[in-house]
Amino acid sequence: MATPELIYAFRVMRLPLLDAGGAPIGRIEDIVAIPGRPGRGSEPTIPPRIVGFVANSQQRRIFVNANRIAELNSEGARLRSWDVDLHPFKPRQGELLIGADLIDQRVGDETVSDIALRQHEDAKASYWVIDKVRLARKNTLRRRPSFRLVDYEEVPALFGAPTAMQAEAARLREVHPAEVAAIVRALPIDQRRQLAEAMDDERLADVLEELPEEEQVRIVEQLDRDRLVGVFDEMEFDDLADLLGQMAPADQERMLGVMDDDDADVVRRLLSYEEGTAGGLMTPEVIILGPDANVAEALARVRDPDWVVSIAAQVFVTQAPYRAPTGKLLGVVHVQRLLREPPNMELGRLVADDPTVAPDTTDREVAEILASYDLLAVAVTDGAGRFLGAITVDDVLDRMLGVGWRTRRRRPETAPDAAAPDAAAPDHAQAGPS
Repeated sequence: MATPELIYAFRVMRLPLLDAGGAPIGRIEDIVAIPGRPGRGSEPTIPPRIVGFVANSQQRRIFVNANRIAELNSEGARLRSWDVDLHPFKPRQGELLIGADLIDQRVGDETVSDIALRQHEDAKASYWVIDKVRLARKNTLRRRPSFRLVDYEEVPALFGAPTAMQAEAARLREVHPAEVAAIVRALPIDQRRQLAEAMDDERLADVLEELPEEEQVRIVEQLDRDRLVGVFDEMEFDDLADLLGQMAPADQERMLGVMDDDDADVVRRLLSYEEGTAGGLMTPEVIILGPDANVAEALARVRDPDWVVSIAAQVFVTQAPYRAPTGKLLGVVHVQRLLREPPNMELGRLVADDPTVAPDTTDREVAEILASYDLLAVAVTDGAGRFLGAITVDDVLDRMLGVGWRTRRRRPETAPDAAAPDAAAPDHAQAGPS
């Protein structure tokens, strides 16, 4: 396998930010990285990792998570989806801005002139890491400086030593969120908070969704407004509603107040349904298209990696509008059917008449329908047949397994290093996120 080519930060920081269709919507201004970790024993060295990009869009300086980037090349950085978070960028503790913090920094008698990035791929993910550092040295005998390219490990002071919890977050970066949640439960509350602060928004959201709601509450109550906005944006609406449902009404409103108005309305609607019913289980975030859309459009939506498997398994076909609550539900087209039909075939000719449930259907009845028809998701409709959302089999399992099932799972045999008394983060790391 060929070694991935290097791409230089100075070049990236002049590229346009492109939407999913390739149209420019802004320009990249800086690159956000977090420190890595030296190898320990049999564990490999973790290089400094790119977690996102700072871009200027609509006269706002915003953060774009690296996982949102589908392609990074000489044409620009293209987003995976059409969604853009326009909340102002605010660096957090432990983050490094390559342009602002690293380039032009002195290293002995040399100066950092550029940072080289390399795309790293493994069985679990693809991401960008810092690979090389380009150093410049002025020469009194020559008009132009001389340059050399060194491994990032040769200039460790440049990237700073991560705190204990930053190192632990780096170690756990590729571990399944369910396993990270088990580790979090084994930590004292102060270290839970520190570990949460060291995670990026998307990672923390994934881990929160694997924790019991009461433990989710303890963590989010310690986050400041800016961090809450970022984490809530990454959470599924149904999981977010479950979390807020554990709070007192005043705390609910405080949390809803930090959200986008449209998103807050969605969560309020979910909170209005009785616990133990289909309305309380459903998510409005599914793939919805009109009957005139074709197979090619549907497959393009299904390919979006942000969709979980149970959601991407089918497309719901409705009358306008195409955001829940929609117009009348016309039917479902399963992904297997999409793969068998020509790209220009209209979805209206392919819909299956799968069963639906009403918002007041009990959890038990929903589970029986999913099992009886071998479905990964079932649609929820109102009395007029309008599509309200869908219930996925994983959410039904969460509910049917009962309260506390996550805490009954076997904890890791070996406690993380961060849990040891001598691994506690320094005092400055115990403050709220920057």
